[in-house]
Amino acid sequence: MKELFNRYVQEIETYIMFQIKQKTLELTPELIKKNRAPIGLDIGAPTDNPPKFVVDKLKEALDIDGIHKYSTPKGEAFFLEAIAQRMKNRFGVDVDPKTEICSLIGSKEGLANIVRELINPAVEDKDKEIILVPDPGYASYSQMLLVSGGLAYPIPLTMENNFMPDMEDVLASLRKDGYDEKKVKAVIINYPNNPLGATAPKEYYKKVVDFCKKHNYLLISDAAYCDMYFDESKKPISALEVEGAKDVTLEFHSFSKPYAMTGWRLGWVCGNKEALGMFAKQKSTIDTGLFKALQYAAAAVLNSDEGEAYIEQANKGFKEKQQILVEGFKKLGWSEKDFMVPDATFYLWLPIPNQYKTSKEFTDALLATSGIVAVPGSAFGKFGEGYVRISIVAPKDKLYEVIERMEKDGFTYTA
Repeated sequence: MKELFNRYVQEIETYIMFQIKQKTLELTPELIKKNRAPIGLDIGAPTDNPPKFVVDKLKEALDIDGIHKYSTPKGEAFFLEAIAQRMKNRFGVDVDPKTEICSLIGSKEGLANIVRELINPAVEDKDKEIILVPDPGYASYSQMLLVSGGLAYPIPLTMENNFMPDMEDVLASLRKDGYDEKKVKAVIINYPNNPLGATAPKEYYKKVVDFCKKHNYLLISDAAYCDMYFDESKKPISALEVEGAKDVTLEFHSFSKPYAMTGWRLGWVCGNKEALGMFAKQKSTIDTGLFKALQYAAAAVLNSDEGEAYIEQANKGFKEKQQILVEGFKKLGWSEKDFMVPDATFYLWLPIPNQYKTSKEFTDALLATSGIVAVPGSAFGKFGEGYVRISIVAPKDKLYEVIERMEKDGFTYTA
């Protein structure tokens, strides 16, 4: 039956996290036998429970008359109004709940749909429409484009450009590689960044907004990690804080990271009215919206004291876990000149030891020998090769154990 599916679906690979999970399951019995039961540093998701406040609100909602009926793809009015208030409270941004916000079944769904809506599919790379994507970047960006018949062209994020490249340089590289800049439809930015943890100031957002205005590109801001930060003076911003950004920008937000609500599949997109309208029009043919009880609970937590306290406490915990691993990797031979200690997210981005030829070779060895599950940098794009992404969400005692195992098993930065 495989041949009945379109070529794009046939060509994509299983998402890297599920590949890693399957490999880990296969090795688990052997690892347990040698006292190396797997410790997950791969998952990009909080492991704590959501705020009790939001769980209680969900329970409360289940008894509301009519709550179990169909919703709407755009979202219930009370949900959209809560989002508008959140955007104002958190970022100082005004968005119209009636015309500039749409609910999402998680931000990943929204990103996949906007890519599909923008791209007119083609077969040959030189004929494909293009979206500029961060590299290293969220692995699904390129796969979303592949299955939509489009082309992901890399925006190189490196220590040399401070993870904030000049977009005109990216466009010049695209032309040099033989692609037609007229086929570019959009630019994706992701700050704070997965997998790097890198953030960007308002000045850089303005440069990207101006670039998109100049070339008539849609700016897609993936802001899933904007509430995961460790320094109040370096609080991540919204692209929509830039004056005039709404002319070209759609920004995607998620409940998954700040509130540990990953399985609830809740998010929103806001920004340009015309683009939002086109997006919502297609969604009306795909889904009938979020379960209204989930919207009720999510709307309640967005602007609550309980929600803010939860985020503050969670971020404090992630900072403590980050410090455990940073000090541990220093002990193993890494130094801070070799990697950046992020001000946001729950990731560390480390160069692999010199004795390994590829990032996958290193992470395979870590798993098979020490039961440590990490993600090879190559999974995030060609500029990710030579690095490994470490997620710091495991319990503190497990993070200490990671360093102990690596030391005992000979995993140091220098051979």
